[in-house]
Amino acid sequence: MLLVAAAFAGPAVAADKAVSVTAIVEHPALDSVRDGVKEELAAQGFEAGKNLKWEYQSAQGNPGTAAQIARKFIGDKPDVIVAIATPSAQAVVAATKSIPTVYSAVTDPVAAQLVAGWEASGTNVTGVSDLLELQKQIDLIKQVVPNAKRVGMVYNPGEANSVVVVEQFKKLLPAAGLTLVEATAPRTVDVGQAARSLVGKVDVVYTNTDNNVVSAYEALVKVATDAKIPLIASDTDSVKRGAIAALGIDYKDLGRQTGKVVARILKGEAPGTIASETSDKLQLFVNPKAAASQGVTLSPEFVQSAASIIE
Repeated sequence: MLLVAAAFAGPAVAADKAVSVTAIVEHPALDSVRDGVKEELAAQGFEAGKNLKWEYQSAQGNPGTAAQIARKFIGDKPDVIVAIATPSAQAVVAATKSIPTVYSAVTDPVAAQLVAGWEASGTNVTGVSDLLELQKQIDLIKQVVPNAKRVGMVYNPGEANSVVVVEQFKKLLPAAGLTLVEATAPRTVDVGQAARSLVGKVDVVYTNTDNNVVSAYEALVKVATDAKIPLIASDTDSVKRGAIAALGIDYKDLGRQTGKVVARILKGEAPGTIASETSDKLQLFVNPKAAASQGVTLSPEFVQSAASIIE
């Protein structure tokens, strides 16, 4: 009887859960989201290697690879797929209408056609957006470079979240006496050249959470430093890499917020009953050394107002 009981007890681990995670590329912000999801799931009682099967794959910046990963994950039939950044989320959502899918670090999930609106979708999709209020980003630009007139932006025209920001900037900047100068970088390797095309044409460069740009941020920093063009980011991790300042989301916190949504689904809630979320926890990061190397003098009051000062 003991042997029978032991044999019967074996499959009980089938009650364990499986979460498959994919990101379009590996860079500090998206890695922080992934790590935050994993940490929160552990805090909620779902621990990788114990009662949770955790799989992570990066598409290495390739949308075709993102689609392949999506198909693999769907074949694996996990309890939840977590898709980090717009291209990966679009790939997963296009490939399954049944497996619960939680997006994260997507600026505009409606424009990306992941959900029809911000309310509960009634589908297999929900998630957490990193949407920022752009007026606050414009205010930051004016604080750092008060006399700026022309704002440069390098972005991937194939990334929906970046296109949304560009279109909104075009509407909002004129009211602040600013104009937008665009430089497109369809591939990561194009970022440096796109940045160089802005030299002499702009007074400041602003970067959103475009995955091509963030992946090649050092190329952008080099151009900004060499040409003495102030560089302002929306991603706080980019300040550590050479931007002067960012008013943005802590992506580890965003990951933990995403993890809470995933845990709700693992505990029985349907994704279609959970409304899409955003984060309102903005933090100012400042890098005085980067400011000096890019020809900007920051006021002591501005520096001291930062949540984090990068030395």
